Amino acid sequence: MNIGLFGYGVVVSAVYEVLNHTPSLMASIAKICIKNPNKPRNIGSEVFTANRRELLDDPAINVIVEMTDDAVAAFEIVKESLQNGKAVVTANKKMVANHLPELISLQSLHNTPLLYESACCASIPVIRNLEEYYDNDLLHGVEGIINGSTNYILSKIFNENLSYPEALKQAQELGFAESDPSLDVEGHDALNKLCLLLAHAYGVIAHPSTLVCHGIHRLNAIDREVASAQGAQIKLVARAVKQPNGEVAAFVLPQFVKPPHLLHTVRNEYNGVVLTSALADEQFFYGKGAGGFPTASAILADLSALRYDYKYEYKKLFLQEPSVLATDVKLNAYVSFQDWQMLPIDAFEEIHEYYSGKSFHYRKGVVSLKKLKASDWWKQPGVSLILQDEAILKEQRK
Repeated sequence: MNIGLFGYGVVVSAVYEVLNHTPSLMASIAKICIKNPNKPRNIGSEVFTANRRELLDDPAINVIVEMTDDAVAAFEIVKESLQNGKAVVTANKKMVANHLPELISLQSLHNTPLLYESACCASIPVIRNLEEYYDNDLLHGVEGIINGSTNYILSKIFNENLSYPEALKQAQELGFAESDPSLDVEGHDALNKLCLLLAHAYGVIAHPSTLVCHGIHRLNAIDREVASAQGAQIKLVARAVKQPNGEVAAFVLPQFVKPPHLLHTVRNEYNGVVLTSALADEQFFYGKGAGGFPTASAILADLSALRYDYKYEYKKLFLQEPSVLATDVKLNAYVSFQDWQMLPIDAFEEIHEYYSGKSFHYRKGVVSLKKLKASDWWKQPGVSLILQDEAILKEQRK
């Protein structure tokens, strides 16, 4: 393999180092395209270029590793690479989630593979397992903590009693969260990853804009007290669960998670994914979901797979009748809010518990996923929506 790399951040530098220590892969890096060729690097400058054409037009380069942080530019790079017959490995989950139908079509049309294991959960091989091990119709559900930044913040809040601003600052200082953390804390990163999981778990091709998503940025001190009082922690959970009618309920929302739930044990920047199937019951995947070397390990696995011409078959999409997204799902929810005017009269289908104080109120009960999708009252500042430990009503999961 003769590799052209796009980007040279923490992950790509780790990939470069790993490739140099993996001679059995029989791969070499021909060129690395970066924005600023004059910036000091820890390797020789002759390998760097700011001209993408040197990679895309070079017939000797047969593999492109795309690791930029620009989803728009990444799509153009990946699209042209596939059209030119170059295999592609990428970690850009936003780009893949936004353009998955076209990317699948390009792979088929040009018979060229696009692999993106590193785009979801870094070192955890969840996409390959869904594609190969669970290539049947017996998968009941996928749920997981798939964003290390938010999990690190929540772990510090619950385990070390830090405030949200303190935990966020610490995550930024350690490199787990960006200077602009909105992509993580508002749930968008986890949502993009969920779209990839949906495609391989159920054959559902969903654009991120079509799914309900909410992050941890609206959580308050009272929510934390309510969680602790019931022996739970709050986690940002991405979920895809098959319903009795065959439809799939999919969303990303904060949730109260209690022992013995497997996700309760996932701490700091680690990720955890629980797969539930008819025969194997629960299987738990746990590992580092961020960082240079964990992500590089997934890229290395994809590069290794290219040696034996591996490509995603999207079996649930093309070899079976694909599932469709559920529209009418009832969720067990807790909603805290500062003013009664923030809560519509029909926000809850059922109310099981309520509390009202001078400056804080909450309700627990049943909310409709369909209504959440059609409204935005739960996105207001001062409103916090968290799912209960049993997120989906039991009678819908039997």
